[in-house]
Amino acid sequence: MRLSISILFACVAACSYGASQSARSISPYEPAHAATTIAPAPERPGLGTTFGERVSSPLSFVAFQRASAQPWAEVALHYNDAAGVRAHADYLGDMQPLEVYAGDGALAVALVDDGGRVLPGIAAGDRTLVIGEDGQRYKIVVRNATTARFEIVASVDGLDVIDGKPADPSRRGYIVDPRDELVIDGFRTSQRDVAAFRFGRVSDSYAARTSGDRDVGVIGLAIFAERGARWERMDIEQRDSANPFPARGYSTPP
Repeated sequence: MRLSISILFACVAACSYGASQSARSISPYEPAHAATTIAPAPERPGLGTTFGERVSSPLSFVAFQRASAQPWAEVALHYNDAAGVRAHADYLGDMQPLEVYAGDGALAVALVDDGGRVLPGIAAGDRTLVIGEDGQRYKIVVRNATTARFEIVASVDGLDVIDGKPADPSRRGYIVDPRDELVIDGFRTSQRDVAAFRFGRVSDSYAARTSGDRDVGVIGLAIFAERGARWERMDIEQRDSANPFPARGYSTPP
C-alpha cells in the first residue's frame, strides 16, 4: 500500500534548552427494557505511524536560548495511502513536483527512507503530500544551510517525538548545527534508543494506541532560531551558475 505523508514545521526563534540531536457509536434510542448496544468503531482508512523496533540513537544535551517565542516559519506535509493522496490532490487542484523549504529557504525538511532516499510527493494547492508505503520505515531530515544553530521541536501524528505526549512547541527539542543536517529516526525511548518510525494502519499507529487518532497523518516541526544568532542563506544562485570551466583555452607555461 502506498501513502501520502504530511509534515508541519514552524521555524521560530524564547528561552529554552534543546537536546542536540475512537469514536464510539451507540444504537438509536430503544425502550427502557431493551439493552443498549455499542457498535464497534469503524476502521479508519489510510496509514499512520507505528511505534516500531528499537533503534540506537544516542542523545546529548546542550544549552540553547530561543530568540523569540513565535515561529519563524511554518510548513506542512500530509500523508495517507496512494488512493488518499490522489483524492486529496484532486480535491485541492493543481499538482507540481514536491519541494519544501522553511522560512527564507535556508532550512529544508524531507522524509527519507531507510536508505536515505527522499520519499516522493506532490504539491497540490497549498498542501504538500508525500507518498510512502505500508510497513516502510522513514526518517525526518532537516538540512541547515546557514551559519547558525536552530532548535527543532518535532511531532508525529500529534505526538512529541521525544516524550510521546501530545505535542506542544514550548517543549525542548533537537539542535541542528550550522551547515549540517538533523536526522530524527523515531520516538525516543531512552537517551540511547528510539522506536523507529514505520508507516502502518491507522489503528496500529502509536497515536491511536495512546492518545487517539485525531491527528494521524501530519508531521510537525517548530524551528526556533537562537538568541543573538545571525545567518546568511547559502548562495544557491551562485552555485547554480558556477562554471566548471571558467577559463576555457589551452594550457600555458608556468
